[in-house]
Amino acid sequence: MNAARIAVAGAGLIGRRHIQHIATEACAVLACIVDPDPATRHIAAQHDVPWYPSLGTMLNDSRPEGVILATPNQLHVQGGLECIAAGLPVLVEKPIADNVTAGTALVAAAEAAGVPLLVGHHRRHNPLITAAKAAIEAGRLGRIVTVHATCWFFKPDGYFAPAWRRQRGAGPIFVNLIHDVDLLRHLCGEIDTVQAMESNAIRGHAVEESAAIILRFRSGALGTITLSDTTVAPWSWEFTSGENAAYTHTPEQSYMIGGTEAALAIPTLQLWRHETRPDWWQPLGHERLAFTAEDPLARQVRNFCAVIAGTASPVVSGREGLATLRVIEAVKQAAQTGQAIPL
Repeated sequence: MNAARIAVAGAGLIGRRHIQHIATEACAVLACIVDPDPATRHIAAQHDVPWYPSLGTMLNDSRPEGVILATPNQLHVQGGLECIAAGLPVLVEKPIADNVTAGTALVAAAEAAGVPLLVGHHRRHNPLITAAKAAIEAGRLGRIVTVHATCWFFKPDGYFAPAWRRQRGAGPIFVNLIHDVDLLRHLCGEIDTVQAMESNAIRGHAVEESAAIILRFRSGALGTITLSDTTVAPWSWEFTSGENAAYTHTPEQSYMIGGTEAALAIPTLQLWRHETRPDWWQPLGHERLAFTAEDPLARQVRNFCAVIAGTASPVVSGREGLATLRVIEAVKQAAQTGQAIPL
């Protein structure tokens, strides 16, 4: 397979990580960088590639084979539609859109044009999630009954310097929790009802900073999630998974999935079960599921290259990203109305 020429639009935190992985993966070549901030020219210069201030400018001058959109959330649909109109496969960072209506339009446009649309829920590419999914599908947990996820961390004031991070659609529900919801859907099945409360009592920004959520899955399982970006704690995917060296690695878990036969802690992959039969009077033992660690963003780039080459399907399609966004939008609606929101 020839190396795919991939453009990266958005040279912020996640955009720079995509650029690094494209530069190191044999299947990919960095074609150019697109960002309206002239200060990002130096990143393009470091990689000896062209810099463009907009997708339109780039498309008038260059023809990459694919585009990774790592722009602010509010620009995902606009950029995605430009790429689709140009016939370019596009990997849109999560969320696919900042509302379901716009996300639906983007997915419909991609399908009508026959252009691959991927969504950057990169955690699905993590080998430890592959191992967890395999154990669940093999029935090792029995029937899933209950789920809990914790997403606690502290974002410093400097994180909010860009105005868009203080505006609607950029709070931790859209920016962070969407990853956790996507994994819970992937591991435990579809969600049919959501209840939620949120708060902005610490910073007072227009977006939430903490939330408590109840989920009911179609299977009948119940789940809870607590989220806060104003809490100093070790219990979040960023800290526990070890997938990003920028964060301290803590030997804790961020998800717990309980079934009628066993329970699984993630990402430690400790599988707990009674040694003889399910019975709280019986001895409880555990084992650690095996997997080989690998950077999920690297695996995501490889999947994108294979999709461009026509040799693979997206691990996370536009429709999958849209289904996760529906849950996130229901969380916001439930928090605003105080009602249980059916999906």
